[in-house]
Amino acid sequence: MSAEHRYPCENCGASLRYQPGQEYLACDYCGHQQHIVPNPSNDGDPSRIPKTGHALQWDAAHKSPQLTEIPLDKGLRLDAASDMAENIRTLSCPNCGARIQITGASHSRDCPFCATPVVTDTGATRQIKPQGVLPFVLNENQARRAMEDWLGKLWFAPSGLVAYARRGRRMTGIYSPFWTFDASTRSSYSGRRGDAYYQTVYVTQNVNGRQQRVARQVRRIRWRPVSGRIARDFNDVLVLAAESLPRNFSDGLAPWDLSHLAEYRPDYLAGFNAEGYTVALADGHQIARQEMASVIVNDARRDIGGDEQRVTHVQTDYSAETFKHILLPIWIAAYKYNGKSYRFLVNGQSGRVQGERPWSIWKIAAAIIAALIALTVFLYFGESTGYIQLGGIEPAETVALG
Repeated sequence: MSAEHRYPCENCGASLRYQPGQEYLACDYCGHQQHIVPNPSNDGDPSRIPKTGHALQWDAAHKSPQLTEIPLDKGLRLDAASDMAENIRTLSCPNCGARIQITGASHSRDCPFCATPVVTDTGATRQIKPQGVLPFVLNENQARRAMEDWLGKLWFAPSGLVAYARRGRRMTGIYSPFWTFDASTRSSYSGRRGDAYYQTVYVTQNVNGRQQRVARQVRRIRWRPVSGRIARDFNDVLVLAAESLPRNFSDGLAPWDLSHLAEYRPDYLAGFNAEGYTVALADGHQIARQEMASVIVNDARRDIGGDEQRVTHVQTDYSAETFKHILLPIWIAAYKYNGKSYRFLVNGQSGRVQGERPWSIWKIAAAIIAALIALTVFLYFGESTGYIQLGGIEPAETVALG
């Protein structure tokens, strides 16, 4: 049986809602507050989030001390009776494929990812339980302001869409599923190291109307074969566990400060949606290995040194592989404007924004026309005042080695 979590207000019976950046649930009707188990690593201050880029996800110093890594083999051998799994009910979107977890008697709603009406799947699926959740720090108003600022800075965005987004329309707070993977790697590589040197060549060119031979320095590369061994430990490599969003969108929301991960409690989901994962653990693991492989190739290039590198072969052994299933907070706005759907995402921890890039054909056309007019005026006045002189095409250079 799937567990359903409801949080009625002790004063009036209305549903309580988790308050982003806080450690309590609050009633929208009477203001009653109900505290949940505090997370000592989460101070709710967005300014404390380090801006270290994607490497933050590989930094062991920023791992949550409260969560335990699960051996990968155990997750891949998951059976129906395992206490690592639970039964969940989901809404299935026929348009984007999102699976939204539901509780209680709710049977239909609009998809938060694409605004398509969806109908509940009455069956239940068994999935790995989340180990951790990163609570929302930004509330809806803060997320909307971040989105509006982002839209306002886009060149050639349709004015109607920007105005449409600023009419106070609701955004949806949703916890998106992710896998994180740890691994120790030992790799052997082979390739070529390129060291630069410069050679003097002579070229013939037109100098003040006369052909002259001029010396120039040309960069050359001297290659030699190399091989070596390297090692790297990966920590919390993030993989989006859903197919409802383009992966570049979720990657663009990084970095996340995962040291603020709290042990999963349904309390944090009160008043928000949660998406069930559609990317299986095994598939997520393969994606993570691809991400690790690209980092290992870059490590090999650094180890090779020189001015240029060519890595022709890498053999990697993976050990101590572990994983976690976690939920990360995202504010989503899905707008339909002039028959086209636009999606905008806001990182619910840092306020970073991603979305489909809207273009205004009329603004682009107006900019092109204005540029052509400006060029025509410049050429006209330049020719009339004698400032523009059109010269002939110089003969091609000839090159001779010195």
